[in-house]
Amino acid sequence: MILAAGRGERMRPLTDTTPKPLLEVRGKPLMQWPMEALAAGGFSELVVNTDWLGEKISSRFGARPLLNGRSALSISYSDEGRDFGGALETAGGIVRALPQLGEVFWVAAGDVFAPDFAFTQESVDRFAASGKLAHLWLVPNPAHNPKGDFGLSADGLALNSAAEKYTFSTIGLYRAALFGPPYCDIPPGNPVGAKAPLAPILRAAMDNELVSAQLYTGPWTDVGTPERLLQLNTPR
Repeated sequence: MILAAGRGERMRPLTDTTPKPLLEVRGKPLMQWPMEALAAGGFSELVVNTDWLGEKISSRFGARPLLNGRSALSISYSDEGRDFGGALETAGGIVRALPQLGEVFWVAAGDVFAPDFAFTQESVDRFAASGKLAHLWLVPNPAHNPKGDFGLSADGLALNSAAEKYTFSTIGLYRAALFGPPYCDIPPGNPVGAKAPLAPILRAAMDNELVSAQLYTGPWTDVGTPERLLQLNTPR
């Protein structure tokens, strides 16, 4: 699943007419980078949630987009704007899409640039065998998030409390059970369009040692401002 429903307020005025995931980085829409990486990893079915200017996203990619000259992904859209009049936040959007997702699935934000990240079946298999409910990729803290989000234990557990914390990259593997009781009380499919953030669900599971993590040190940018977008697109 690629998250693409945000308004992108900090990117205005660029996002007044273009959804943030369609802003271009190095000649491609931001969200196309993880789409191509997923296809390269052998994953063929994708869910994209949309809200603000969502029709531009579905029009741009359609149901079977050509990526690098071939159609490797089948995309279904979860149109939160059409169905509920607005975005459902991260967990609300994931629960809305659960009927279209598998027992284990990737989630990545459509506005994060991590061009070298590899989505692999090996990662999926290792996570599926672990019994954990989520596996997160953390990154060194950028200037705009100096205190970080989660800690990382020596044996690979994500921690709520730690002397050193890292930033959540937005890339993670999840088990569908995380989005049910006792961690989430929204019915599968989120029929009433409940809004819910992801962090409290993850933190509750972390308290039960059910979230693993690892540090990713490749190039990574949360493209949250026009300045960061310009920096990525400035030749070096």
